[in-house]
Amino acid sequence: MGCILKGGGGLYSRLVVGAVVLAAGAGSRLGGRPKCLLELGGVPLIRRTLIALSGAGVDEVVVVLGHHADVVEPVVAPFPVTLVRNPDPDAGQVSSQRVGLAALTGKLDAVLVALADQPLLNAQDITALIGAYKKRPAGTSVVFPQVGGEPGNPVIFSADVRDQILAGDAHVGCRQWRGAHPEAVAPFVTDNRRFKVDVDTPEDLERFERETGHALRWPAGLVTPA
Repeated sequence: MGCILKGGGGLYSRLVVGAVVLAAGAGSRLGGRPKCLLELGGVPLIRRTLIALSGAGVDEVVVVLGHHADVVEPVVAPFPVTLVRNPDPDAGQVSSQRVGLAALTGKLDAVLVALADQPLLNAQDITALIGAYKKRPAGTSVVFPQVGGEPGNPVIFSADVRDQILAGDAHVGCRQWRGAHPEAVAPFVTDNRRFKVDVDTPEDLERFERETGHALRWPAGLVTPA
């Protein structure tokens, strides 16, 4: 944890935060297309995620690719991120989490795991989550947004939790660690529904347009392998 100057000349601590962005899915419920490339206002969702993380001052970002890696990679390549590929994306989200957590190289205070298909998430939301982590109750190591009593994303946790996850069995990811250590988990209770909105199905796309008045569109000319 570094220190930076306050306006009045004093010092306060600044968390060094890394992020893992999960973008390895097959999009099987959306016709086998990479949902992270859906566009809102002409901007792919994964780019929106990376812009939000950058705007919140996240120090290191790893993007985990898998299915559709060859079409997703050129979209994110201009960003200062580390790209890694899950060699077995069909093994599930836990496997992608572990690949991403292992690829973080910096000396971090906390790690944030984000989805690549949350259309409305912005830098202010990420900043609020990091702020909630800073103010977490004593003895807790994981903070997640809770909206209307339901969990949302992203999730943020200590670098020590990252190390424990990677030291565990291959089936252990953030959710499994949280389940085994409920006393170390605290909700960030908020009414901000941006933490809950993601897209998995055609019905999600229709609901998003109905509720926001904005449509998510596939990029022109998107061709994915059969």
